[in-house]
Amino acid sequence: MQLTVENLSKNYRGGVRALDSVQLSLRPGVLGLLGPNGAGKSTLMRILATITEASSGRVLWNDKDIARDPNALRGVLGYLPQDFGVYPNLSAIEFLGYLAAVKGIPATAARRRISELLALVNLADAAKRPLGGYSGGMRQRVGIAQALLNDPELLIVDEPTAGLDPEERVRFRNLLSELAGERIVILSTHIVSDVEAVATEIAILAHGQLLAHATPEALLSEVTGKIWEVVVPSANLPALRAKHLVSNTAHRSDGVHARVVADSAPLAQARQLEPSLEDAYLAVLARQRNPVATAGAAA
Repeated sequence: MQLTVENLSKNYRGGVRALDSVQLSLRPGVLGLLGPNGAGKSTLMRILATITEASSGRVLWNDKDIARDPNALRGVLGYLPQDFGVYPNLSAIEFLGYLAAVKGIPATAARRRISELLALVNLADAAKRPLGGYSGGMRQRVGIAQALLNDPELLIVDEPTAGLDPEERVRFRNLLSELAGERIVILSTHIVSDVEAVATEIAILAHGQLLAHATPEALLSEVTGKIWEVVVPSANLPALRAKHLVSNTAHRSDGVHARVVADSAPLAQARQLEPSLEDAYLAVLARQRNPVATAGAAA
């Protein structure tokens, strides 16, 4: 089982280049796809889901070009788009039953699968209620269930935890971890903590370009020894931000505790910290914005 992305580019009218020669090779596991808004994540997801055509390059599913033979992938694909719509007058059971029929799942198997999935996403008690009365988080859970209807080999989820409360997010993360052993899962999000919890590999996109593709451990190693905590008065924080990459701040009684990414101690009293995935992510984005400067250090 392999998904290969070769020199993939997507251009829109007006000269907008949403993707620029992206290359990826994926096997079973969870790929966390990170990037700021407008990075090209959703465009890439739609191409992989055979909804949008690339301008150039190709995507191979088990060595078959999905542009030439989309059905080779569609039969084993589960997809949850960022903007997932429902039929408000249908119940969850009716809605999932309709989608199961569209996917060609036999009725008896569909009923059994729908019951399992509604329990899995914690909607069994609301299964017969019209979807129009569901909260945003409940509708998102229905979306997760529909993406799993055909027990997909490739599962693509775009911002899946939007609208979920903290308990539901943990439940979904655990579900992704359980699913990953036997399929390729692509989790596209801007929430670093979701990726940190489940990803076996991470890809970082910005302005349509793939900036990094590595394991979490490899990304963390890039910033090991470069994370510092400094305490400064609130008035000094703008100057610190102007000189260094500040990944986090916390206001306390003795001043602002700032988390800084820099090659060397930003101030004499700086204390070295263990890196987080958010530190590594921000450092990659900073290098893309200023490739000449070292990570977070002033030129």
